[in-house]
Amino acid sequence: MNPINQINQTDRAKTPMTSGSRSLFASQTLPSARTIALSLLVESVKSEEGVDVLLDRALARSSFDSRERALTFELTYGVLRRLATIDWRLQPVLDKPLPRLPIAVQMVLRLGAYQLLYLDRVPQSAAVNESVNLARAFTRTVGRDWSGLVNAVLRGLLRHPPEPWPSMEQDAAQALAVRYSVPDWLSRRWVKRLGLASAEAACEGVSVAPPLTLRVNQLVTSREALLERFGQAGIAAKPTQVSPFGILIEEGGSVPSLPGFTEGAFYVEDEAAQFIPPLLDPQPGDTILDACAAPGGKATHLADLMQNKGTIFAVDRKQARLDLLQNNCRRLGVRNVVPIVGDIRQPPEWIRMIEATGFPSVKKTGSANVSIDRILVDAPCSGLGVLRRHPEAKWRKNEQALPRHQALQSQILEAVAPCLRPGGVLVYSTCSTEPEENEDVIERFCRVHGEFQRESVVPWLPSAAQGYVTEQGALSTIANRFSMDGFYAARLRKVL
Repeated sequence: MNPINQINQTDRAKTPMTSGSRSLFASQTLPSARTIALSLLVESVKSEEGVDVLLDRALARSSFDSRERALTFELTYGVLRRLATIDWRLQPVLDKPLPRLPIAVQMVLRLGAYQLLYLDRVPQSAAVNESVNLARAFTRTVGRDWSGLVNAVLRGLLRHPPEPWPSMEQDAAQALAVRYSVPDWLSRRWVKRLGLASAEAACEGVSVAPPLTLRVNQLVTSREALLERFGQAGIAAKPTQVSPFGILIEEGGSVPSLPGFTEGAFYVEDEAAQFIPPLLDPQPGDTILDACAAPGGKATHLADLMQNKGTIFAVDRKQARLDLLQNNCRRLGVRNVVPIVGDIRQPPEWIRMIEATGFPSVKKTGSANVSIDRILVDAPCSGLGVLRRHPEAKWRKNEQALPRHQALQSQILEAVAPCLRPGGVLVYSTCSTEPEENEDVIERFCRVHGEFQRESVVPWLPSAAQGYVTEQGALSTIANRFSMDGFYAARLRKVL
């Protein structure tokens, strides 16, 4: 089950995919939360950019108040998050399969259905009427008035009693895919590998909206002091249950408007991601390589743990992404991160630049040109552990991509391994849930490199996270009960 991938190329050609928020509509149409949400949903089918980028761009061009902005966000993310469930609910009231309709019509129906099924505060009549108006507004663009069909289908959805959920006994994977709006291929993998209970927890985890979680920047303040400041400002916040560095904001809002943002008191980061830098056990004065650094969440956390002492070489392929890292460093008061532009798979590119810095912490060694104390490889991956943050990605990804990610991850490990000094520590992490990108990569690397030994992550995890240590001693937060993203991390020591 992959609703967006079912759209055929003929239908793609029927609807323009421009980046303008009014691309579907006549020029006189005034933008609204629903018109922008519809254009974003249509654009998300073709664009390789994340819906967060598309949404930010569209809202930057609008003059919406906070209420309209919130509704645009809710409609766009809500439809993508519940897409498979919405399609399943629409199926009985459609005369033809949904994928045979033009993309814009599909998305209007999904927008209307989402409001009817999930938004109690939107009157049913408003949800139907506004959807009909949307369909009528793009008549000139698609060459036909689809408003009658939209009206009939949505009113049929109101009259049609909800179907029973698919039977877990007959096909558990398909039942989970429909109930939690997860791609069928992914629910089947999880049922087979995790068992039914854990698979259901994992599916449920990617179907909900993530909380707003902050990591306190201890270079500037403490968690207790920041919580007190939030309380004084009337902001409902509480400490995270597992991470000792985190704060949960109980009501969403504008992050830059939160007390302490300008002064660099915090960084927005999921609770599970906050476990990764401490696994390196970074010490003040260390030389650290952050192999895939941008936008800098883990690099700035390392700097915090190192008390701004030592050197962190932050490598990334794109200068624009390193610009984000440098902006974060400036805001957070981090002074020991050195950005390096280069492909981490090509050591001559970035080793030469590291040597050119002239830092006394860079030591020469035999086979490699530099000797690093600790290396973090937060590797590019499928991102299946953070699907709740990028719901459009559920419908873009497929199982065939996993071997490609695995090859890239192995190349990165091979490239950085010679630069680690004997006795040094390497931490490999991903935001993937799948063994092909996690345990399989580490096992293969250790078979080839006898000079590396695995170490359990237990000593460097908070007590509440000990339940997420695998049999091999790695961290895996898939199917956790604390509303955290799915992360994996393994710790290796170079013994020769």
